Amino acid sequence: MSQQPNFLVIISDEHRKDAMGCAGHPIVKTPNLDALAARGTMFTSAYTPSPMCVPARAALATGDWVHKSRHWDSATPYAGEPQSWMRALRDAGREVVSIGKLHFRSGEDDNGFSEETLPMHVVGGVGWAIGLLRENPPDYDAAAELAEDVGAGTSTYTDYDLAITGAAEAWLAAPERQDQPWAAFVSMVSPHYPLTCPEEWYSMYDPAEMDLPVGYGAGLPDHEELRNIAAFFNYEDYFDEQKMREAKAAYYGLTSFMDHCAGRVIRALEASGQLENTVILYVSDHGDMMGDQGFWTKQVMYEASAGVPMIAAGPGIPAGHSVATCTSLTDIAATAREVCGLAEDAGSNGLPGVSLRMIASAPYDETRSGFSEYHDGGSKTGAFMVRWGRWKYVYYAGMQPQLFDLEADPQEQTDRARDGRNDPEVTAALAEGDRRLRAICDPEEINARAFSDQRRRIAELGGEEACRTAYVFNHTPTPDEQDQMREGSPL
Repeated sequence: MSQQPNFLVIISDEHRKDAMGCAGHPIVKTPNLDALAARGTMFTSAYTPSPMCVPARAALATGDWVHKSRHWDSATPYAGEPQSWMRALRDAGREVVSIGKLHFRSGEDDNGFSEETLPMHVVGGVGWAIGLLRENPPDYDAAAELAEDVGAGTSTYTDYDLAITGAAEAWLAAPERQDQPWAAFVSMVSPHYPLTCPEEWYSMYDPAEMDLPVGYGAGLPDHEELRNIAAFFNYEDYFDEQKMREAKAAYYGLTSFMDHCAGRVIRALEASGQLENTVILYVSDHGDMMGDQGFWTKQVMYEASAGVPMIAAGPGIPAGHSVATCTSLTDIAATAREVCGLAEDAGSNGLPGVSLRMIASAPYDETRSGFSEYHDGGSKTGAFMVRWGRWKYVYYAGMQPQLFDLEADPQEQTDRARDGRNDPEVTAALAEGDRRLRAICDPEEINARAFSDQRRRIAELGGEEACRTAYVFNHTPTPDEQDQMREGSPL
């Protein structure tokens, strides 16, 4: 067996960072992720580069911020450039396979994999074009689907996850895996909505015993941009208390179902004799608000949306360890290069990432900022989040910022930028947040660039009316469903 480690990324979709037993959640059951955390390191201040699938996954592939690669939104998917870390590994001679959801433009692009198995890409190579219409947003009627699909049963997504899991098990068991080091990206869609959960896992959670969302019944936060997003993604109107409890039971059930699938993949790795020689990284692309603060799904900078679960285990990673240094999905590219023995090259110069193995073994670093940005559907202006130490600063171009003290207020219910204007500590934190943000980017310039690029993209797609009527959906169809769409068959 090779002495150089294999690299296995297991990624879920829409898994909020607190919804794990190892994160202290009192309800959710995730025994396999808990076991992975026990033999590895949890990164408790991990963030998505953008709380939306397509830009987050582009940033994960490139290892760079959304505003640098200009994959702003759900209709500007990754198309092979800039070079991905997967391509860097493959071009260095390592087998690099994907199994499951990618959410890139197309398998016809060179995304960097040796092979793509059961890939899910954006619809029609375009994606969700309605999100481009930020200056003149239409009504988004698909929001009602979220509540309609709540309950017990199978869905195309859970069926797809079982197929992904089976394909990963078969790939890991193949004798060729023993010949040379490999890298694999196993990507599931659960617990992403539809909130339809197989009975075995739905029955684990009694809706009557579900926790109420943060700020339940208090209404939306008093902020212009957050109200813009809530008006566009108008999910809350469709959730009374009973439906909300059923939705949480289904989300927790889907989380346990995803944990079951991840456990099967890890057990297949162990059965192949390669567990001890593989660096395993578990992450999600972003979180899910699940009714907190009056929001459902993602798109906002609260911890439940912009934070992500992140666990690493294997050679060179401390066991039973927890790290509070801020980390990002952009660190995955640097981790892959370091684990797989790639020297620094032109493709990695200037990228913000640091190997998670190095961060796991280093002292806490408060100088490192967490960062996220949002330029997609429902937003009227760019949102930029910076996290350091106890503070989180959210800057909205042209609007009032937010500031949260995550030590004193972990559920982010008190905006200190609004209520602490005469507090010297708040004044200092606002200045520090602005300093850290502008060390990363000029938010006004980036906001203008995003809108300019999106106007150009709208024109490329045939104008606003074409964006309103083409590819209207609430969640990306599975590969089988997209095949049916291309053949003109009803779904």
